This record gives sequence, C-alpha cells and structure tokens, in this order.
Amino acid sequence: MRTPERSDRRPAAAGPTGDDPADAIAAAWSRERPQTPVDSIGVVTRIWQLAKHFGDDRRRVLAEAGVDPATLDLLSVLRRSGPPYTMSTRDLAVHSLVTAGAVSQRVARAEREHLVTRRPAPGRSRAVLVELTTAGHELVERTVDRVLAREAELLEGLGAERQEALAELLRELLGDVQEQLNVRGVSHVGHEGLDHPEQG
Repeated sequence: MRTPERSDRRPAAAGPTGDDPADAIAAAWSRERPQTPVDSIGVVTRIWQLAKHFGDDRRRVLAEAGVDPATLDLLSVLRRSGPPYTMSTRDLAVHSLVTAGAVSQRVARAEREHLVTRRPAPGRSRAVLVELTTAGHELVERTVDRVLAREAELLEGLGAERQEALAELLRELLGDVQEQLNVRGVSHVGHEGLDHPEQG
C-alpha cells in the first residue's frame, strides 16, 4: 500500500513529553488521517481543559474557605438579586442553571445551616420564596471576593486588553454555538442537573 503524501500534513507530534496537548492531538490526527478536519481542536480542547482547571481551582479555594460550592452558588444568586434578597425557587433554578430538584436540595441544605429561610409566596399556589439570612449574607460577603480575586489572578498573564478581547470572542462564540444548536439556556461542562461551581 502506498504511503500518503505528507506535504499537506501538520508536523507530527514529537512525543507526549513537553508538547501542548491540543497541538499534539491535532498533529496526531493529521498524521494518521490527513482528511480529518482538526482546526477546532485548538479551540475546543483548550476550552475543556480551562474549564477543568478553573473548576478544580475554585473547588480548592472554596474547600479552604470551608464553603460548599453549590451552597455558595445559591447564596450568590440571592445576593446578586438585590434587596430584599428573595427569589422564588423557580427563579433560582433559572438563574442557577440547575433543575428544580437540585435547587430544592440546595435550599434544604442551606436552610439547615441557617443561611436561608423559605416561606409560601403570598397568593401563589405552591410557589415558595427563599430569602437570604444575615448569616447567609455574611458568608457571601467574605467568600465571593476571595473566589473572584483568585480567578482574576489566574487571568493576569493576558493583561486587561487581551482579557477584554477574549471575553468578547467567547461571547460571540457562545452565542453562535447556541444558535446552531438551537439552545437558549447556558449549562456547564458535564452538567446534567448536578451541582456545579458558581460562575461568579
């Protein structure tokens, strides 16, 4: 069997040690299957890798602070809503990007820790309102800056202008992908109604 010409191939990966993983994957596919489109690998693979790194680091920061990621997510959504820091469980599910069942579990856990209270919504059958307590408010205030300052530190290498440019590119890419997939909501890597780290 004749060996395919190598003139249009990307350079073959030099080996697993010291290679950028995305470049190595693309090079390997180009070497083994020259007809395979590999341009997306440099973007998609790195996005997946970054999501994993950011998620792992946030969980570490929260563990050091003694805060459960899902609980902080719930409290942060309430805190961002503004006074009186009260939302229905339905709205919490929408803004937390999780299922109603996941929100119910989060609220129950936070209520046991006296971080939120819940009560029936006046005049709305079966609707439940969740309110941030003083303890919950204090927990958010002492934790959110710690989390976001750490993530700002991780991005420092890009500088302000490149961070702004990257944010705009990612916004454009996200919108385009959602349009192509005909989806409106935003989920998270590997998220199927499970708890995930709050996104800031």
